[in-house]
Amino acid sequence: MPSVDYRSLAGDILEKVGGEENVASLTHCATRLRFKLKDAAKADKPAVEQLAGVITVMEAGGQFQVVIGNNVPTVYAEIGQLTKLTGDDAESAEGAQGNLLNRFIAMISAIFLPALWPLAGAGLLKAFLAMATQFNWLDATSTTYAILNAAGDGLFFFLPIFLAVNAAKRFRTNQFTSMAIAAALCYPAITALAAAPDQVTFFGLPVVMVTYTSSVIPIIVAVWLQGFLERFLNRVLPPWLRNFTTPLLVLLVMVPLTLLTVGPVTSFAASWISNGVAWLFTTVPWLAGALMGGFWQVFVLFGLHWGFVPFMVNDYSTIGYSLMAGPLPAAVLAQAAATLAVLFKTRNIALKELAGPSALSGFVAGITEPAIYGVTLRLKKPFYYGIAGGAVGGAIAAAGGSASSAFVFPSLLGLSAYMQQGNFMLQLLGTGVAIAIAFTLTMVLGFEDIPNEAPKNAELIPATPGAAEVAAPMTGRIVPLAEVKDKVFASGALGKGIGIVPEHGQVYAPFGGTLVSAFPTGHAFGIKSPDGVEALIHIGIDTVQLEGKGFSTAVTQGQQVEAGDLLATVDLEAITAAGYDPTTVLVITNTAQFAAVLPAEGHHLAHGDTAIVIER
Repeated sequence: MPSVDYRSLAGDILEKVGGEENVASLTHCATRLRFKLKDAAKADKPAVEQLAGVITVMEAGGQFQVVIGNNVPTVYAEIGQLTKLTGDDAESAEGAQGNLLNRFIAMISAIFLPALWPLAGAGLLKAFLAMATQFNWLDATSTTYAILNAAGDGLFFFLPIFLAVNAAKRFRTNQFTSMAIAAALCYPAITALAAAPDQVTFFGLPVVMVTYTSSVIPIIVAVWLQGFLERFLNRVLPPWLRNFTTPLLVLLVMVPLTLLTVGPVTSFAASWISNGVAWLFTTVPWLAGALMGGFWQVFVLFGLHWGFVPFMVNDYSTIGYSLMAGPLPAAVLAQAAATLAVLFKTRNIALKELAGPSALSGFVAGITEPAIYGVTLRLKKPFYYGIAGGAVGGAIAAAGGSASSAFVFPSLLGLSAYMQQGNFMLQLLGTGVAIAIAFTLTMVLGFEDIPNEAPKNAELIPATPGAAEVAAPMTGRIVPLAEVKDKVFASGALGKGIGIVPEHGQVYAPFGGTLVSAFPTGHAFGIKSPDGVEALIHIGIDTVQLEGKGFSTAVTQGQQVEAGDLLATVDLEAITAAGYDPTTVLVITNTAQFAAVLPAEGHHLAHGDTAIVIER
C-alpha cells in the first residue's frame, strides 16, 4: 500500500472528528483509535473513512472508533504531539460515562492495554521455552533456562505491580502508593504465608490467604478503593501534613484490608466464574468451543473481548491454563483464511492491497481487526464464512480439552502455547478445519465483489509528469509556514504550505475541484483537485472561536469550484478587533504523496499568483 504520513493523518482525523474541542477522551487498542466525542454529529464519518491509512470507522459502545491497523500506536503518538488528548487525565476520564457494561469494558481496556504487547511477547517466550524443554532442546535445570524463564515469567509474577500503575491512572490515585500496595501483596513473606499450614491472623482477625502473584482482580479493586480513601485524606489533612501522611495511612489501611477482605472475596468470585466456564467446557466442550470460536470475532467487533481478559489471566495464575482460550486460534485464523481467499478471488486492486497484509497480520500476529473491518465484514459473506469455520474448529479444539498455558495472541506463532494442555493434535485439527472451511467457502461460494474503482483507503495520485501550481487564495504578505503562530500548522503536521497576512477580505479557490469540507463558521475550506491535490485554506488563527462572526461564505460543501471562484468574504477588521490573528494558511494536506511541495518565496502575493508548486 502507499506510504502514509502519520503526522498528517493524525491532524486530518482530529479535524474531521470536530477538532480537539469536540473530543471528551481518546484511547487506543491494538488497532483502533477510540474517541468519545462531545457531539457525535460534528464528526464527518465518511471523510474519516476516506483518509489514506484509515481502514474503516465504527461507532459502537458510545465510541467513535477509527480503525488504523497495526500502526495505531504511531497515529496515537502523533495526536499526542498535536493535542493534550493522550495524557493521564484523558486516560482516566475515558469511559466515565455510559452504561455499566461499557464502563467495565472501557476500564479493563484502559488498564490492560499498555501492558498488552509486553504480555503477549512474554507469553510467547514462555510458550517457546515450554516447547524447547518438551523436545529436549533445552535443559529445564540449566541456568540458561532459569535466565530465559525469568525474562518470560517476571512480568506475570509481578503483574499486580504493573496493573497497579495503570489502575492508578484510571482511578486518579498516587501511582507509587498503588505500586507499594501491589508490592506488599507480592512480597516473599506474604507469598510464603499462602502456603503456610498454620492459620494466618492480623491482630486476632483470621486472614484467608490466597496467592497474589500473577493475580489481576484484587489489585484493581484495591486501587479503586485506594482512590476513595486517598481523596478523603487529602481533603481532611492539612497541606503541611498530607504529603507523607496520606501514603502512610493508605498503606496502613489498604494492605491489611486487601488481605482480609478484597483479596479473598475477589479471588473467590474470579474462581467461581472460572469454575463455571470450566464446567461448561468439561460438560459440553463442543458447545462451549463452538460458541467461543463462532462468536469471538463478534466480541472483537464490539470491543467486548476485553471482558474475558481478566478471567483468562486469572486462570493462568491459578490453574496454569485457560480453557476459554482453546477455541480462539480457530476463530482468529478462520478470519485470516477468509481474508486470504479474498486476496486471491477479488479483482479490486485496492482490496487486494489491503487483504494481503491483513491476512498476514491475522496468521502471524493474531490481529484480525484490519481483516475484519477492511475486508471480511465489508464484504459480509467472508465474515460469516469465518464465523462458521471458527465455530466448527473451536468445537473440535474444545472437545480435545485444548487450552493455552500462556497469555498469547492466538496465531500460528502462538500455537506453541497450546501444547501443554489437552489434545494438541485436536487443536491443530480444529485450527486446520477452521482455516479450510473459511477459505473454501469464500473461494467457492464467493461474495459480491467491489467494483475496481479508485481506492477507498488511499487516494493515489496519477504519475502525471510535470508540476502543478496552487494559486494564492488571498492577496497579502507572505509568511513562512514555520512562523505561523499556530503550532499545528507551523510544525508541518497538516502538510507543507504557506501563510498569508491578507490585505483584503476576499478568499478565492486556489485551483478547480471539489469542496470536500466547508465549515459552517466559514473559517476553513478543504479542496480536492481531479488529479488528487488536497488543500486546506484556514482563515485566521483560532478563528473557529468566533463561531462565524465576520465570515460570509459563498459556497457549500460538496460543490464544484473553478480556480479563482469566490469562497468567502471576511471582515478582517472584525477579526483583528476580536483579538485574533488574521493570517491565512494554505497547506497541501497530502504532502507526503508528492515528490516535492515548494512554497513560494518573496514578500507579497496577489490572489491568483502561484503560491505553491507541486512536483510529482
